[in-house]
Amino acid sequence: MGRQGLRISRAADGAALVAVPLGGETPLAGGGRVCDGLAVNDHRTVNRVTWDERAPAHAASPEYGVERFVADPEHLSEVVRFDLPRLGDVSGLRGVHLQCHIGTDTVSLHRLGARMTGLDFSGASLVQARRLAERTGAAVDFVQADVYDAPQALGEAEFDLVYTGVGALCWLPEIRRWAEVVAALLRPGGRLFLREGHPMLWALADPRPDGLLAVEHPYFERPEPTAWDEPGTYVETDVTFTHTLSYEWNHGLGEVVTALLDAGLDLTMLTEHDSAPWDALPGQTVRDGHGEHRLRDRPWRLPQTYTLQARKRG
Repeated sequence: MGRQGLRISRAADGAALVAVPLGGETPLAGGGRVCDGLAVNDHRTVNRVTWDERAPAHAASPEYGVERFVADPEHLSEVVRFDLPRLGDVSGLRGVHLQCHIGTDTVSLHRLGARMTGLDFSGASLVQARRLAERTGAAVDFVQADVYDAPQALGEAEFDLVYTGVGALCWLPEIRRWAEVVAALLRPGGRLFLREGHPMLWALADPRPDGLLAVEHPYFERPEPTAWDEPGTYVETDVTFTHTLSYEWNHGLGEVVTALLDAGLDLTMLTEHDSAPWDALPGQTVRDGHGEHRLRDRPWRLPQTYTLQARKRG
């Protein structure tokens, strides 16, 4: 999971999220253009310290269900379980989970029979991922590296499956570079499996009192990120965080597909869903028995997530 900012959480006191325009007139909470001593143009470092701080709280939260993994050797994450009919048989495949965070989806894929490696840029997240693997007896390797450096860290043409879960692409400034990484990691005939937040969802404004869905933020990839200053995270926690700034980018659905095609992959599935595995629009959604949230009023109006599969040519 990802996406620290846009509509995925609220502070305990109900405070709204704050979008901070880069180079604009709105000052950051810490003053000027520096936060926690870091230049705001150092997007990767700012985002990494934000994830590092939140990883222990995520591992302790009921949403990630670490104790359920330990207690039940057949337990799977809700994200992986949702896509089982589309994922198919992965037994025996060598897979890599890019931006794996604390490893719950990675361990889930291991339990389905894949030989998994997880990669993330957050060392604190990987501490939790390795702890989960140890406690569950999962033979999963976890590697710390930036996703753009994955081919150098893991080797090229090594994998049958590249998996990416919800809330990952929004942290990447260039979708074409990501697609090139995917192509480099896959063996010929290997496949990408992606479930992600829909760019239409990311473009919406925070929920309005009248329930109207309003487009406020970029749908297409922009050179500059959207900066978010928010005190919470997307799971239940009493932890008070000190690193509250994050930078994110949206990527249009056509941009994602075209980037993959140009990188040498052929699209084999694209399914849009009217649900998300978190409450993306607080006060406007209902949760079903599988952990998916849909609009209470006419859910067919909004795609909240999508599942995409593509196969490397050759």
